[in-house]
Amino acid sequence: MGLERQNAGQNGDDILYGFLHMVQPQTGPRINMDTVLLAGFARPQAGERVIELGCAHGGITLILARRFPETSFEGLDIQPELIEMARENACRNGLTENTAFRAGDLREIRRLYSHQTFDAVVVNPPYEDPGYGVSSRSAVNRSARQGETCTLEDVCAACHFLLKNRGRLYMVMRALRLADTLSMLRKYRLEPRTVRMVHPVPGKSASVFLTEARRSGGPAVTVLPPLFIYDGEGHYTPELMSYYRPEPPRAPRP
Repeated sequence: MGLERQNAGQNGDDILYGFLHMVQPQTGPRINMDTVLLAGFARPQAGERVIELGCAHGGITLILARRFPETSFEGLDIQPELIEMARENACRNGLTENTAFRAGDLREIRRLYSHQTFDAVVVNPPYEDPGYGVSSRSAVNRSARQGETCTLEDVCAACHFLLKNRGRLYMVMRALRLADTLSMLRKYRLEPRTVRMVHPVPGKSASVFLTEARRSGGPAVTVLPPLFIYDGEGHYTPELMSYYRPEPPRAPRP
């Protein structure tokens, strides 16, 4: 089972088994497991205003826009060519009514938006800050994965500025950076409320984690049951498969 079915030529890809039909860059950020996990973990509410930081060609924003048609979504990315692709994808899927996309640098967020504009932020930050790991030859990949254009601290600072008081941040991040991430969130008064570890298979260490934080929230943290991608026989687990369905997956019980 794959995340997408490749079509011939320039027609685009069927995402989540036909849930969306999207054009994607040949190199750089594409729909992947993190996209599916974060889109399934986020819980926007009707009537809210939600922004995705680093939206690329619009995958997470458009999945959420289809699942939550009464919510308003916006995507921000530093790469204008990806924003144009995101707008095209919104048109392809009939999602222009509740989505908008904007090119801009989140490090200049105070110039782009007013203070406390959004009810929720969704973000898949670069997994590494500059100077860590093996540098990719691709500038697009360095921006998306290695923090060439923003650090984790830049992301947290932007989220704090954008969120209304008690507003929610939904994030997916590399498990190796759990301590760094929770510490940085608290530095910017984004109090972690839930954490969920995601494991490739039972018995293996977590690869990524999902977290919800609240701006100026209380200090209590709920650690949710782990999510396993594959079962012991190499098949996607039923819970993971629920992330591929049109309706939002059921929230796990603590």
